[in-house]
Amino acid sequence: MTDDWPEGPFTRAELPGLGITPTRLRRGVASGRVRSPARGVYVAAHLGDTIDLRARAIGKVVSEHHVVIDRTAAWLHGVDVHLQVEHDDGPRVESCALRGRQPTRLSAADGRSRDLAPGDVMVLGGVRVTTPLRTALDLGCCLRRREAYAAMVMLARRHGLTAADLVRGSLRYRGRRGVVQLRSLAPIVDPRLESPREAWVLLEIADAGLPLPEPQVWVEVDGVPTYRLDFAYRERRVCVEYDGHDAHASEEQRRYDERRRAWLRREGWIVIVVRVGDFSGPALDRWLAELREELRSGYTTRRW
Repeated sequence: MTDDWPEGPFTRAELPGLGITPTRLRRGVASGRVRSPARGVYVAAHLGDTIDLRARAIGKVVSEHHVVIDRTAAWLHGVDVHLQVEHDDGPRVESCALRGRQPTRLSAADGRSRDLAPGDVMVLGGVRVTTPLRTALDLGCCLRRREAYAAMVMLARRHGLTAADLVRGSLRYRGRRGVVQLRSLAPIVDPRLESPREAWVLLEIADAGLPLPEPQVWVEVDGVPTYRLDFAYRERRVCVEYDGHDAHASEEQRRYDERRRAWLRREGWIVIVVRVGDFSGPALDRWLAELREELRSGYTTRRW
């Protein structure tokens, strides 16, 4: 038996024709040689995770009369909002029927009905999918607040959407479940944010009723843009930095951050650091209270 796998997506129903036994497939998944990009669909692990491959995989379980929506649509548009535990088994494909068609009954797909206008749908890799704008609006309604905002921001960043686009789009959603949340999030979407957790930081600041900072601010050293801040209030010399696991995992990166923040403090900046666990309870209250205190007074004795 060779270890060759098909050079494209395949399903369990196709195993006999491919000469692959269910046992071999299970072993391939367990060993990491095969992955499941969506429930019921498999690809060889060495194949690149491209949009084309994603679309071909989804096309294996979605009828031509259905439209891929919500989190699956976001995934096809290059924004992954699934939980890691969902990827372990392959996320269910979220789709809806076109007008006059029945929702899918495939076990691998989560079929439903939705009223879509022609302009809400595009074809991506041969698969009908909601446009980035429609996908962002739908997720703004149906996901939990933080995840919804992060998804909207990442879709805006990747596809050139603006807060104005989302605000205009939300006007169509009158009476829909989740529209109140959508309309509160759309005006503060900022495509300059670079990660979902940065989006969480900005959302917490907004929900606390504090002024919104400017994202991705460069600080000059001797006239040269040298240090970039995640969020900054230039006039107050207050910045908020998010430390994620990946971006700050190495010892070299940690030492760089320490040097950079020490320089900023010497130059009169207040640096507030938000870490992975700082989005609930006392930890959330702590950094928001610190930020509120720094922004409260218009007068400062710090050196400018």
